[in-house]
Amino acid sequence: MSRIISGIAGGTSLKSVPGDATRPTTDRVKEALFSRLESWNVISSARVLDLFAGSGSLGLETASRGARQVLLVELAPKAVSVCQHNATKINEALKNEVVSVQRGKVDTVLSSFFDEETNAPKRTFDLIFMDPPYPLTDQELAVTLDKVSRILAEDATVIVERSSRSPEPIWPANMEKIAEKKYGETRLWFAEPVQG
Repeated sequence: MSRIISGIAGGTSLKSVPGDATRPTTDRVKEALFSRLESWNVISSARVLDLFAGSGSLGLETASRGARQVLLVELAPKAVSVCQHNATKINEALKNEVVSVQRGKVDTVLSSFFDEETNAPKRTFDLIFMDPPYPLTDQELAVTLDKVSRILAEDATVIVERSSRSPEPIWPANMEKIAEKKYGETRLWFAEPVQG
């Protein structure tokens, strides 16, 4: 059972996805990740997108810490149900509808953020979490990252969580890695839009 670490909903327990199809981010990794994001001051009032959300714990943590809008995207029915349960719980704690859940394939949902005629983004995000399943190939991840790179707000931050044995993601031309950190079996990659 994971929980919200800090913020308005701090201490709230979250439902986990049953089975072993998802890998929840450990509390140790989550605490280190959010300590870094807080020091960068990227959470307050952010529009957050949590892709491959699992139980939604990363996106929900940002809601507790002052994000303005959080969208959890997940395909697996069991995980979607858990996301919806957890989102309701956090929205109640915040007394505000900050968190919403969208069921669907990540690439399909990302495509829906673009205008069909102009291909311009209809919405942008300040903070994006990506914790794709390990079977996702490096090439598939590169395609998803390319779409992500086109919906980033000017000072956005992207966090990709992968197995520590996975190679560095293939970054699109308009995105650059700013940091990486290994925690046991997990490696976090941090990236932002190329400025100018």
